[in-house]
Amino acid sequence: MQAVEKQLKICGFKRNVDVLVLYLAGQGLRSIPSLSRFHRLRYLWINNNKIEDLTFLINNYCLTELYLNNNELTDVSGALKHLCALQILLLHNNQLKKLGKTVKELKGMISLQTLNLFHNPLAQDPDYRLYVIYSLPSVQLLDRKSVTQRERESALHLYNRERSCVMQSIAFGKRVNTPLGTTVGSSRCTQPARRLMMPSGCEFGNHTNRVPFENPEDAILLRAMTRSLTEFSSVDWNKVATCQERQLGNKAEEPHEKLTVQFR
Repeated sequence: MQAVEKQLKICGFKRNVDVLVLYLAGQGLRSIPSLSRFHRLRYLWINNNKIEDLTFLINNYCLTELYLNNNELTDVSGALKHLCALQILLLHNNQLKKLGKTVKELKGMISLQTLNLFHNPLAQDPDYRLYVIYSLPSVQLLDRKSVTQRERESALHLYNRERSCVMQSIAFGKRVNTPLGTTVGSSRCTQPARRLMMPSGCEFGNHTNRVPFENPEDAILLRAMTRSLTEFSSVDWNKVATCQERQLGNKAEEPHEKLTVQFR
């Protein structure tokens, strides 16, 4: 509490609503009192302390930058998922061990662009980087290294092989025979790939009463399953009687020969 009050005095804040920035780094802190009264807080430095839990962040929904590196955190479950506005999150040099559990906590951060998790036990996982890239698609800078398009494609192929094949099929006009319901290729994702669930009102050929898909992936799968059919027909019009010839009866009617070619 003293550290917080000291910082408020240094910055000259008179009202809690005025506190947008709080710097508590490098003070050897093991715990921090609730920061709920600073409901407009956007930038928070707590790095280089000895923090073990993050319960003091329970009501700070406006945070956009959070610096938690160089602490003693072992688990962040239930402490960060409500911080949907975060853009920068530094968690390196802690003791986070469970990769899946940690990433799950961050999945709701749709604006997260910069993330550091290196120098944690979880970073030793052989598929660590690709798993984070696949699970948190908004991240542009991971562990001080830019996420490349090739890494995104590799992550998609590793953790969602079915969607990867479908995307390639749509992008390059190839027909990929990938049976729906096959098992995804990663050892981390052992559940069968999801089957397409088409909402009522979106049956084939029904263009007047369509219901949007809840999951965009379903729309992609449907597009792959119902490719447009292109048909070309050719007729010898010299053998077809004109209206005048039909009225005068000058030209005998002949069976029409039509050549039709279909492309999928």
